[in-house]
Amino acid sequence: MKADKKTALVVGANGIIGTNLINYLEELGTWDIIGLSRRGGTSTKKIRYIAVDLLDPASCIAQLSSLSDVTHIFYAAYQDRASWAELVEPNLAMLVNVLTAIEPVAANLEHVSLMQGYKVYGAHLGPFKTPAKESDAGHMPPEFNVDQQNFLEKQQVNKRWTWSAIRPSVVGGTSTGNPMNLAMVIAVFATISKKLGIPLRFPGKLGAYDKLMEMTDAGLLAKATVWAATNPQCANQAFNINNGDLFRWNELWPKIAVYFNMEVAAPLQMPLQTVMADKEELWKSLQEEHGLNYNYKDLSSWAFGDFVFSWDYDFFADGTKARRMGFHEFIDTEKMFYDLFDEMRRKKIIPKTI
Repeated sequence: MKADKKTALVVGANGIIGTNLINYLEELGTWDIIGLSRRGGTSTKKIRYIAVDLLDPASCIAQLSSLSDVTHIFYAAYQDRASWAELVEPNLAMLVNVLTAIEPVAANLEHVSLMQGYKVYGAHLGPFKTPAKESDAGHMPPEFNVDQQNFLEKQQVNKRWTWSAIRPSVVGGTSTGNPMNLAMVIAVFATISKKLGIPLRFPGKLGAYDKLMEMTDAGLLAKATVWAATNPQCANQAFNINNGDLFRWNELWPKIAVYFNMEVAAPLQMPLQTVMADKEELWKSLQEEHGLNYNYKDLSSWAFGDFVFSWDYDFFADGTKARRMGFHEFIDTEKMFYDLFDEMRRKKIIPKTI
């Protein structure tokens, strides 16, 4: 293998983060790319997909032991569970299984990139210190993001490879079949509301409507992830990655309504998991009428919507560390939403008009 040859192993290849990371690596044109996921994918000349159960150590070794060319592992896999405590075992095990399979055979392994989030700061538990900084103190476990990082730190001792921990805010993208896609939640909620002839209401807690929020565009996140993985000064560090601006739903929500050519009404807290549970038949009629490509179950992230819209406290972190060290990309969040909705229309995820 040539010394300058780079091979990326993207773990969690079909999610919002993994999909956009693969697209960016492909655009760069300097990477061989291998995508891992439970579902696999359709391989091309540039991308090889492998379907693997990351919770099965023997399967990981059997299917990954030939990947001797891997130089960079980009880990973005996630297994959901009913409680925070239950998240630790499977999510730590998957990372351990991947590294256990790859490290002995990939002699030229340079870097392991770990995708985290603001759960490291306790953002999911309630009001937390804002802006959160990478140097902030930890919180009471369980927390799988912390356990994963602790594993990498210990595993890396006296090794030539390095690691980085990437901490985005809520990620904006258009990937389907994903349990954490807020832009999709809003787009489908707005589409169904318009079909029913009702105004677009913010469905979260009233106290969440005027709090400061931020997001992370999936494309920007891909660029930041590769930047941190390929710059020596970033070795063995964590980085908050966000769009670079803040917003409040009470200002952005009416603008989203305008995008969908809808009236907006006062917020009304409603559990999306409940009120959207019976909307599959309505969606089928929209599919038939507009030739949409995806079934309702592939677009439903209602639990995540309920989660995000319940944050009646400020939710943002300090992203200046990455910028001080050379990553200067930023994105206007309002424009990000419009661009994502446009892309969903082009992909026939949602109708162009109703």
